[in-house]
Formats: sequence, C-alpha cells, structure tokens
Amino acid sequence: MTTLDTTLPHPRTSAFTILLRNALVWRKLLGPSLAFSFGEPVIYLLGLGYGLGQFIGEVNGIPYFTFLASGLLAASAMNVASFEGMFSVFTRMTHQQTYDAILATPLQVDDIVAGETLWCASKSVLNTLPILFVATLLGAIQSWSALGAIPVFFLVGLCFAGPAIVMAAFAPSYDFFNYYTTLLITPMFIFSGVFYPVATLPPVAQVIVQILPLSHAIALIRPLVAGLPLTDPLLHVGVLVGYAVVGYVAATIFIRRRLIR
Repeated sequence: MTTLDTTLPHPRTSAFTILLRNALVWRKLLGPSLAFSFGEPVIYLLGLGYGLGQFIGEVNGIPYFTFLASGLLAASAMNVASFEGMFSVFTRMTHQQTYDAILATPLQVDDIVAGETLWCASKSVLNTLPILFVATLLGAIQSWSALGAIPVFFLVGLCFAGPAIVMAAFAPSYDFFNYYTTLLITPMFIFSGVFYPVATLPPVAQVIVQILPLSHAIALIRPLVAGLPLTDPLLHVGVLVGYAVVGYVAATIFIRRRLIR
C-alpha cells in the first residue's frame, strides 16, 4: 500500500508551464468547450429570465432577470472548474498518461496539481466571461460594478478545483464522478440561491446552505452584478479562500498517492 505523503504542497514557478500547456490544448478545443459551458447557462437565462421574469418581477429589490443572471454566473464558474478538475484531470492522468510524461521532466507532482488548479480557475473565468457579456447585451446587467465579479470567478474556480481534483485522484472510472455531481454539485445549484432567495428555505436548510461555497460565491457576485453594496465581503471571501486552500492541499496529497508508485 502506498504511503500517504501529508507534507504541505511546495509548488514552484514551473507550475505555470502546466497552465500554459493546458491553455494551448484548450485553444484547439475552444468551440466544443464554450458550447458546453456557455450554452446551458444562456438557455437558462433566456428561458427562465424572460419567461419567469415576466411573472416574478423583482426579488429582494432586484429584477429577476438580474437576480438569475448573477446566480448563473456563479454556478457556471463552479461547474467549469468542477468538470475540468474531474474529467480533464482524470483523462490526463490515466487515459492520456500526460502526467507520467511530465514527471519524466524536472517537474514534480506538486507542480502538476498547482498548475491544474490555476488552469481550472482560469478556465472558469474564460468560460464565464461570455455569459457575462451576453447577460449585459440582454439587459440583465446595467452596472459597471459587474466587472468586479471577474476576480470572484477566478476565486470560485480555485474553490471548486481542489475537491474536483480529489475526486479524480480516487476515481477508478468516469462513472465515479456521478457521486460528486449528483450529491454535491446539483444540490448546490438548486438550493444555494441561483433561482430563488435562500431565505425561502426552511430554517434548518438555510443553515446547511450557508455552509456551502456556492452560497458565498453568489453573495459576492449578485451585489456586484446588480450594482448594490457588498454585505460581509470579508466573510464570503474568507470562506471561499478556506475551501480553496483545504481543497488544494487535499488534492496535492491524494494526487501524490495516485501518481507516485
């Protein structure tokens, strides 16, 4: 049995070569990648934003179209980082054996995990920006403060990259990811305030939801998109950073066990 190396990660600047390598590969797959991560949120935005928005009007003093757009932006950043951290990392680790080739160079496992984490966060930004642009064209976003949400997209990507990479480290096959998407990603998407205020949930459910990272991501992004002042920004940023750090450390430890035999 492989010994679990629990020493703290010590990545080097060479981790950015992993980020660059993934960016170059993604450039060739730009069309399908954007269609997957961009198409579904825009369909939600058009179908629910225009459809339900006509009946709902405002939610918490915000037009429902804007309310929904801000939630979908946060959810998109979550989904992009999660799917990249699970499916793409697993593919490079097993089927393509990309990491075996990388480890034949001076790069180390910690560099790989750091580079992959940065790439997940970067891809969250790259794939969420078009949704922000379309939402602006449709009139859902009318404040320049929405640009302040861009670094939040990156932070959300960092937050969800680590847990997704941990799943990749344990996965025997692609089907394994159904546990994570069904038990964690989908409930967060439904209950964390993307479509309706968390305050409408039962009190116990509200407490549980407030622990989840997507709720804090939406709490940062929604005021920025709506042009409203932020409430408790240090709390929300702190929670996301905490998830990102713990997830990154865990991902490094378990990827070491998977790759170092």
